[in-house]
Amino acid sequence: TYSFLLRHNKKRGTVDKRKKKEFEKMKTLLVSALIVCTFGACLSAECHGAPDPNAKPNNNPIFSSPPTFVTSVQNGKLYRAGDDEDVFDIVHVWGTPYEMGYAQGQLQKEKANKFITSLWAYLEAQVIEAINGTVSWIPVGVAKWVADVGLDVALDLTYDATKKYSGSYFEEEMKGICDASGADYKTLRRIHMIGELTKGSCSMMGAWGTATEDGTPLLAFRALDWNTDGPFKDFPQVTVYHPTPGSGNGHAFMNVGWVGWIGSITGMSSMDMAICEIGVSFPDDTFGQESRLGIPFTYILRDILQFDVTIDDSISRIVNADRTCDLILGVGDGKLNEFRSVQYSHSVARFFDDKNLLPLNETWHPRIPDTVYHGMDW
Repeated sequence: TYSFLLRHNKKRGTVDKRKKKEFEKMKTLLVSALIVCTFGACLSAECHGAPDPNAKPNNNPIFSSPPTFVTSVQNGKLYRAGDDEDVFDIVHVWGTPYEMGYAQGQLQKEKANKFITSLWAYLEAQVIEAINGTVSWIPVGVAKWVADVGLDVALDLTYDATKKYSGSYFEEEMKGICDASGADYKTLRRIHMIGELTKGSCSMMGAWGTATEDGTPLLAFRALDWNTDGPFKDFPQVTVYHPTPGSGNGHAFMNVGWVGWIGSITGMSSMDMAICEIGVSFPDDTFGQESRLGIPFTYILRDILQFDVTIDDSISRIVNADRTCDLILGVGDGKLNEFRSVQYSHSVARFFDDKNLLPLNETWHPRIPDTVYHGMDW
C-alpha cells in the first residue's frame, strides 16, 4: 500500500514534504500491523521426526589440497578449491567494509549477478508453492502475507524493522559489491532479509574430548539440510575477511556461504570461534515470543565471528541483543574447548552444554558426553 501510494502520487507530481511525512508514518504503522498479522497466521505444531537408522552416512573425505589461484584485484584475491562437482570459490578480501565488498564485486561480477537474479526468481516461485503447502521452509502464513503485499515490499518492511539494530558495515559492504558488479543494491539487500521470514532445516554439532576418535580439541560442524533445486548449490563461496587493523571493524574471519552473501550461517574466526544455526519450525512453549524488530540472526552470527574473542563475549552479545525469530544457534570456542547451543527467540536466550542439553529424549535426542548436537528442528 505504501509503495503504491508513493509511486502513484509521484506520477501526479503531488508529493510534498507533509505528505512524505504522512507516508513515513503510514509505513511505520504497516510494519507493525503486518508483523502482528504475520505471526497471528503462523501456527506451531509438534515435531514427530526421528533419526532413520538406515540413513546413508556421509563418508566423503575432507578436501585438504591447497586452493588454486585464479586472479586478483586491489583489495582481494580469488581462488578455487575442490574437484569434480564439489568445486567452490574462495575469496580473500581486505580493507574497509566498502573496499572488501568492492573487491568481491570485481572478482565475482558475473557470478554475483547470476546468483542474485536467479535467487530472486526462485524465491518468488517458492512463495507461490508455499501457499499450496508444497514448500516447508516458508510458513504458509508468511507466504500468504508475502503474496498479498509482494515479496519486495515484505522484505523492505523487514529491512525497515531491522535497520536500526544492524551495523552500518553490512550496508557498506553490499554497496561495494553492487558498485563493482553492477548488481541491483535493493535486490541484494532484500535477499539478506529472507532468513527472517523462513524456516530452513539444518543440523549442527560440537564435539570434543571423549566424543572424538583421538580426543582432539573441539570439532564443530553444520549441515545445510535444505533443498537442492534452488540456485544455492551452484554458487558456493568461502569468503576470508581481513579488515583493516585498528579500524574498529574487527579481526580476521571466514564466512561459508554463497557469492554476494555477507550474512553468516556457518563460519569461523582467527580467534578460534565458530558459529552455526538451524531453523525451528516446531517450537514449543519454552521459546516464548518472536518479533521482527531486532537484528537479523545472520548479522548477529557474523558479529560473533568478526568481533568476539571468547565464548563469554558471544553469550553476552546474544543475551543483550534485540533478538527476532525462533532458532537454535551454535557457538564454539576452540581456545577453551567449549561449545554451546542456544535456544533463541525474541524473548528467550537459553544456553546448553552436554550436561543440560534440551530437548531431552532418550530415543531421538539423548545427552552424550562431550557433545552438543541438534538435527533439523527443536
